[in-house]
Amino acid sequence: MDVDDLAKRWRDDLEAWAIPEEIVAAAPANPWTHQVERFVRRTGALLAEPKGPTFERAREALPPGGSVLDVGAGTGAAGLPLRPALLVAVDENPAMLAELTRQAGGLRLETIQGRWPDVADRTPVADVVVCAHVVFNVPDLADFLAALDRHARSRVVVELPAFHPTSWLNPLWERFHGLRRPSTPTANDAVAIAEALGFAVVREEYLSPDAPFASPEEMAASACRRLCLDPARAPEVIEAAHELGVWPAPRRSFMTMWWDTSG
Repeated sequence: MDVDDLAKRWRDDLEAWAIPEEIVAAAPANPWTHQVERFVRRTGALLAEPKGPTFERAREALPPGGSVLDVGAGTGAAGLPLRPALLVAVDENPAMLAELTRQAGGLRLETIQGRWPDVADRTPVADVVVCAHVVFNVPDLADFLAALDRHARSRVVVELPAFHPTSWLNPLWERFHGLRRPSTPTANDAVAIAEALGFAVVREEYLSPDAPFASPEEMAASACRRLCLDPARAPEVIEAAHELGVWPAPRRSFMTMWWDTSG
């Protein structure tokens, strides 16, 4: 398949994850929102102990006095631990950028609020581009990856889960809504698009360093929001999660893929 076919399949597969309108209409909260607090916890852990393939692949390509562009930066888990001379952080969520700015301390920082690649034209080129846990929110992945490549002098490093990040909820969707959820796209599909664009992709697969939730109550709160359930049903969710093997949460499979650029 050529890149256009692969990109279309990726887009179609992502569209299959849409929640039926009647379920969203009855939801007490937006099911697609992200909780800044959970991002902060992960950023804090990586600032205290920078590690993992994404950090290592980015650090080895970062020259002394070099710059990093973090796309979909969240609160800075991928970019801040690298401590570049300049960090450019792009995110569409102002609360995430505000927390990233607070965590940055004295690091030279430029923040750009907006969605990638819509803001690419006003974003500077950097030595290394990092992008962690974003691509499953990107329908037009070929354009997204191509814009990352154009903004890197040395290397692009992308971290993503092996499967859609809400796949852990699939048994609960079937239990509470009788809804079968998709199994695609996967990280391998993202790699295929990057390779079809002509990038010499290297990949590393590994297990996540920590559990996604600190407690069953935190898991249930997230699940209720994602499943469009009243938060009062959290005890039911915890019981079902135990029964279906959703809790205790197994460590997730991640992939870091990277490629060097021509600058």
